Amino acid sequence: MGKRKKIILFNKPFGVLCQFSPSAGRKTLASFIDVPEVYAAGRLDMNSEGLLVLTDDGDLQHRLSDPRHKLEKIYWVQVERSPERTVLDALRQGVVLDGRMTLPAKVQEIPEPEGLWPREPPIRYRKNVPTAWLEVRIREGRNRQVRRMTAAVGHPTLRLVRYAVGPYNLSGIAPGTWRCVDDTLSG
Repeated sequence: MGKRKKIILFNKPFGVLCQFSPSAGRKTLASFIDVPEVYAAGRLDMNSEGLLVLTDDGDLQHRLSDPRHKLEKIYWVQVERSPERTVLDALRQGVVLDGRMTLPAKVQEIPEPEGLWPREPPIRYRKNVPTAWLEVRIREGRNRQVRRMTAAVGHPTLRLVRYAVGPYNLSGIAPGTWRCVDDTLSG
């Protein structure tokens, strides 16, 4: 029987860097996770929150983070103003980023996700600019892709929470906490 793989699901808070090495004045993964030899399978930028999968299994890390495997990632995205149907259709069909079209996305407007924790610090509030929540499902992972997609259609992202990567999700994991799970992607 082989060594059991470590798989950690972490709910990354806003403002945390996706690295273990120290960074002057910034919180990193080391501030929250004291498990040796695990590495992030993919990244979230400092201003994004939500699911980060860490593992000591290089094959699993590759399957989760390599865009060629096209695992679906689900994001909850708060944007400025309520997008019209034509805007949602544009996101669904794909938008041009860096001269290349993104893959089609599944996008729908949703109510604020139930049980969503308050962000610290809160998003900027503008009295005359309403916001809306979108659920965005993509199967690629370009740098800051979801933020760049919503900006490209005129609805800047105010808050971005990754809820799921493939079979893994944030259910029951509070911000700044993590839990170990079994490998559901083996084989």
